[in-house]
Amino acid sequence: MALPAGNKVEVELYFQGMKKVDSGSETLDVKLRRERVRMGLFDDDFYSTKVSRRHERRTESNRGWNRKKNRPGWSTLQVSIVSSVLSAIVAVLLFSFITGLPSTKARLGSDGGSYLVGDTDPFSRRISTAAAKVGPSVVSILNHHKLSGGDPEQAALGSGVIFKKEKGKAFIITNAHVIQGASDLEILTSSGESKRAKVVGQDIISDIAVLEVDDKGITSVISLGNSGSLRPGEAVLAVGNPLGLGGSLTFGIVSYTSRVIPVSINQDGHYDWEQEVIQIDAAINDGNSGGALVNLNGELIGINTMKIADTGVEGLGFAIPVSEVMKSVNDLMEHGKVARPYLGVYTLDLNNPFSELSEEDHRELMLPADVKDGVIVLEAHGPAKSVGLKLNDVIVKLDKQPIQSTLDLRKYLYGHKKIGDELEVSFYRDGHLQRVKAKLSDKPAESELENELDSDLNNDLHNDFHEWDRDYEESDIHR
Repeated sequence: MALPAGNKVEVELYFQGMKKVDSGSETLDVKLRRERVRMGLFDDDFYSTKVSRRHERRTESNRGWNRKKNRPGWSTLQVSIVSSVLSAIVAVLLFSFITGLPSTKARLGSDGGSYLVGDTDPFSRRISTAAAKVGPSVVSILNHHKLSGGDPEQAALGSGVIFKKEKGKAFIITNAHVIQGASDLEILTSSGESKRAKVVGQDIISDIAVLEVDDKGITSVISLGNSGSLRPGEAVLAVGNPLGLGGSLTFGIVSYTSRVIPVSINQDGHYDWEQEVIQIDAAINDGNSGGALVNLNGELIGINTMKIADTGVEGLGFAIPVSEVMKSVNDLMEHGKVARPYLGVYTLDLNNPFSELSEEDHRELMLPADVKDGVIVLEAHGPAKSVGLKLNDVIVKLDKQPIQSTLDLRKYLYGHKKIGDELEVSFYRDGHLQRVKAKLSDKPAESELENELDSDLNNDLHNDFHEWDRDYEESDIHR
């Protein structure tokens, strides 16, 4: 380190033995000592105008300060790691507290197996819980109809839902079309137990039927939900027996809460009724009919009934809302049928595209040229027969309301009239407009209708035979 130029000679002399050299009024060694204190030459490693650290420590010591020795501090990286770990622990504890997420444990499934909860997200856990709750109350139905010949492989398949247990009996909801033509009904529970079932009642209009079995071994009954509170996008589960794969579960959402679709009650391709349904995108296949549509609380909100099966069509399934289902179920449980006003006509639409009338048919009806819509009477029973309606009468109005189709006729009867009401029927016969008033009755049970049809058929055959016999007696051949 270079020294100030003015002090160079004196310093050199100092190192040569501290000789006293007179330099004015002071000796050289005195000057050098004063200069050493001013410059700090021997106390610091480098030249600095600051007070030396050693001098500062000595000064503090002289003042009597007793300072503790500083301990090494945490680095920024260490602080960051510890803070992150603590934050994660707090977040997990808060999440568990808010969602109620339990520790991992096994639960019993509907098939007797077990599954784990607690190691899945809350949404998946709700699906699993709902499935486990609903599974034991859904059954498979085998319809051993006459054409099956007793072969289980040929039996028609469907599903059903246990909704009530009472006095040693368990009651099951299903679709009417599932048990159509049944001579022998068998149900299989989720545990694999087989039981013979008896039909309590069925209604083809609502497509609902109720079956009865003994309740031995049946421990679960489904909870009823509220289909009126459904919202588009709400998650749902369809549980049933598709293609004989009992206990199958599919997942989807509510696509539309109240869809009105036309249906063919007679399955002849002609729409003669409208059904209010819940539209879903959960997979529905053959055998799912009659099964349960449930929400994530495991509550029944609908009965799966149909899907649209066509090329290029996916995710269009339908279920009857439980609010409508239970109206029919209550009537079936109490009366064995659904009470509806009954006119007693079997009809064909005048403009039916699937059964167009020929020119000869039109001439036989003798309708005015301006009459394009209405329903042709094919058979008349009950009230209709009582007021004289018969084959080839064309009904055009009910209570002065235009009737264009069988669908219109049913909608007016079931939506505006009650059993015991009087109904004015306007119809054409032999080209003339006529009116009659019929008193609506309760629709007879299917067995009663069949007996009435058989009786009418026998009467018609008897009359035809006598007419043929009379013609034969009067013929030239007989003479």
